[in-house]
Amino acid sequence: MSKYHNQNTLYYIDALLRFSNYSKAADSLYISQPYLTQVIKRIEGELNCQIINRSELPYRLTEQGKIYYDYLSSLETVYSNMRRQITALTDVDKTTIKIGILGSIGSYLIPLFLPKFLLLYPNCHIELVEDIPENNEKRLLKGEVDFFIGQNSNNIAPNLFAVTWGKHGYFAVIPKSCELYQDNVSTLAPNSIAIEDLLRQKLVLTARGSAIRAQIDHLLSIYKVKPDIILESTEIRTVKHLAMSGLGVTVVPESLAISPRPSEYNIYDLPVEQLNLDYFIAYHSERKLSEIDKGLLDSFIYNKDAVAR
Repeated sequence: MSKYHNQNTLYYIDALLRFSNYSKAADSLYISQPYLTQVIKRIEGELNCQIINRSELPYRLTEQGKIYYDYLSSLETVYSNMRRQITALTDVDKTTIKIGILGSIGSYLIPLFLPKFLLLYPNCHIELVEDIPENNEKRLLKGEVDFFIGQNSNNIAPNLFAVTWGKHGYFAVIPKSCELYQDNVSTLAPNSIAIEDLLRQKLVLTARGSAIRAQIDHLLSIYKVKPDIILESTEIRTVKHLAMSGLGVTVVPESLAISPRPSEYNIYDLPVEQLNLDYFIAYHSERKLSEIDKGLLDSFIYNKDAVAR
C-alpha cells in the first residue's frame, strides 16, 4: 500500500475541497504547497484517474474521487476502532472519550468546562478531534468520536441528541475605516444599522465550514448582496483582530471577549433573530450514556454561565 493512502490524505482532500486553492489548503494543514501538489499528483498517478475536478470552482470530487474518499474514510473508521480496542485492553482503569470540535471554538469553549470535569473524573482521558463541524458530525454518526461540540443544534442529523446552552448572540466589529463607523462611540445602539448595509461593507470572515459563515452566507443570499470579502481565516480570533486593526467588518460570537476601543472601532450587537448561535454537545441516539458520559454533559451545561463578553 502506498504511504499516501492514509488518514492524512483524507485531511488533505478535505482541505482542498474546502478552500479550492492549493496554497490556502497547504497553509491550513501546515505543510508546503509543493508537497500537497505532489501528494495529489502521486495518488492520481497510482489510480490512473483524476480524483478532484480542479477545472472549475469550487473544487469537487470526481466520481472516481468519491470512491477513493469513501475508501479513506473506511480506513479512518477501522483505525479508530482499533485504537479503542487497544486502549480498552491496555488501560482498563482509564476511560477515553473522543470529542470532535472546531479548533476556533475549542480554544475558548473547552477551558470553560473540561478542567472542572476532569477534576471530578481524573481517570478519564480526553482526545480532541479538531476539524470542521461537517466532518466531526460524520465522525459521530460513524462512531469515530463519542461527542461532537458545535454551534447550531438545529442543523444536526435527526439521530443525534444534543444538550444546548440556548441562543447566544453575535456582534459586529466596525473599524474606523468603515463608512458605518461612529466617532468615539463604544457600542452602537441596537437596530441602528440595517443588516444589508452591514453586509455591503468590506468584510473579514471565517472560512466556509463554520457556523457563523453559514449564517452570513444565508443572509447574503436573502438580501442579494455580493460580498466584498477582503480576507478569510479558519480562526475566529484572527478575523476579530484583523477587524480591530481596521481591515474590514467582521462578526464574532458574544462569548469572544473584546475590549472597547471607541477611537478604533465600534461594537454593534446584531439582532438575535437574524444571527445567533446555540452551543451544544451532541451524542448518537443509540449511545447508552455511562456515568462519565453524564458527568461530561452535566459539566458542559452547568458551566454555560461562564461565557461572557
